[in-house]
Amino acid sequence: MSERPRIAVFGAGSIGCHLGGALGAVAEVTLIGRPAAMAAIEEHGLTLTGGGGGPQVRRALRLATGPAGVAGAAYVLVTVKSADTAQAARELAPHLASGAVVISFQNGLHNAAVLRAGLPGHRVLAGMVPYNVVRTGPAAVHQGSGGQVLVEAAPAADGFVALGRAAGLELAAHPDMRGIQAAKLLLNLNNAVNALSDLPLREQLGQRAYRRCLALCQREGLAAFRRAGVVPARLGPVPPARLPAVLGLPDGVFRRLAGATLRIDAQARSSMWEDLQRGRPTEIDSLQGEVVALAAAHGLTAPANARLVELVRAAERGAREPWSGPALLAELKAASQVVPPAG
Repeated sequence: MSERPRIAVFGAGSIGCHLGGALGAVAEVTLIGRPAAMAAIEEHGLTLTGGGGGPQVRRALRLATGPAGVAGAAYVLVTVKSADTAQAARELAPHLASGAVVISFQNGLHNAAVLRAGLPGHRVLAGMVPYNVVRTGPAAVHQGSGGQVLVEAAPAADGFVALGRAAGLELAAHPDMRGIQAAKLLLNLNNAVNALSDLPLREQLGQRAYRRCLALCQREGLAAFRRAGVVPARLGPVPPARLPAVLGLPDGVFRRLAGATLRIDAQARSSMWEDLQRGRPTEIDSLQGEVVALAAAHGLTAPANARLVELVRAAERGAREPWSGPALLAELKAASQVVPPAG
């Protein structure tokens, strides 16, 4: 085991455990996370399910609860929430090995830049996990949909890509991570809608009213991206500019034209739903909040996204009554009507 490449995962929640657990088949992996979560994995092993394969239990994983756990790692995967990125850089800096490659697998647009600013002298790359991963137990994570893990194309990424593929991950390097992250943000705007619906993703996305809520948010996001000169990459069969129109189609037509969107297993929920269930702060500021901030910086408004920020904040404070699709759509439409367009 000591001869295998060393990988550390800093912030081992759902995504971190999924990646670290998979890579544990080919590398010496250290998961660094909350004490209770690490204790559960130490006791039971880490169970990985979904992704087209049978359950796997990883027991040969190192576990740590502090940043010193990254010492000696060739690759350090950062999977903390976006609000914790700057603090993560400060904590990691004294412990990173010379030549360690840091890869951000986080939501939002700016985390790799924040890590670069806090870790001068280290190579920092952007990464992205496009599919749904949810924690199904204290020491179990489940991949609920499919997709390709992407990492910024660079010579420093080549070894990691090879390891990921050897571990069975569908992993590739991509030259336009800015466009990839913008496209992922458009898709992740559904996290808030799903969390407020209190429904599994497949059921929520199968209802037109909820999809129209997402379409309102995406239109605002696309407008902000255009004004900022950001071109979202194409991640699936539908070009980003066409997503809102497709989402607004009647249910039967949507199922026929975009059936792949609903190929999500029944356990899949958004990470924001999971955060609300566990009483943790959400990443709403890095999703809807990102659109609101970008729009404002370029003389636009994003009222539907702004209202969803308010509703998720209320849910964080304990207002957890589920929203029906028609009620949520009416709420977002009303917010859009009372905000005057930018001059």
